[in-house]
Amino acid sequence: MSGRRLRSPRSCGIIAGVAATLAITGCGTGARQSASKPRKFTVAIPSVTFPAAQRLAQRTHLVITVRNAGARTIPDIAASICNVTCDYPAPPGQASSAQAFAEDLTTPNLADRSRPVWIIDRPPGACRFSCPSGGAGAAVTAYSNTWALGSLAPGSTARFDWAVTAVTPGRHVVAWQIAAGLGGDARAVLANGSTPEGRFRITVSSAPQRSYVNAQGQVVKIGP
Repeated sequence: MSGRRLRSPRSCGIIAGVAATLAITGCGTGARQSASKPRKFTVAIPSVTFPAAQRLAQRTHLVITVRNAGARTIPDIAASICNVTCDYPAPPGQASSAQAFAEDLTTPNLADRSRPVWIIDRPPGACRFSCPSGGAGAAVTAYSNTWALGSLAPGSTARFDWAVTAVTPGRHVVAWQIAAGLGGDARAVLANGSTPEGRFRITVSSAPQRSYVNAQGQVVKIGP
């Protein structure tokens, strides 16, 4: 006789009951998760600036100012910089590069199609540790195109400021979007309920900006 043990009808019934309970519990949990909705936090965008005409190797600033226009503290105010659109997935015919200040090449069979249009000289947030030598800065997140400045009290304002240098001439589109948190359970909205987002259409001239160094060692720019 083999050493295999046979389950009694009673034990089989217990196992079946446990399995059914787990199945019901699992379904119930899934229903609760799908029914949950992200919390909404009202914000205002007092100003967004980025020069529409730039030159190759010129250093400029993209600045987004966000104010908490609601009555609750925003958990973690964040800003994303995208290529063409911040929608995911991107609409047909539009790129959705995961890198900030970059665009996707149309050349097929590339391991990485993303190429920088601007180099980030100084990211938003406090500049500590490695930031002075080109590091990501204190506001960096796990997302390659998103920075977060922490909680934002009602009536308070956050300022996202990227110092960037153009490295690719041509016409480019830069999109931006504001979020109230990184986990998906907190959403930033404008007073009308829409998502705080927008686009810049930038032309980068292939002619670098003219400049010279004066007797005091300062770089003086010539022309616009």
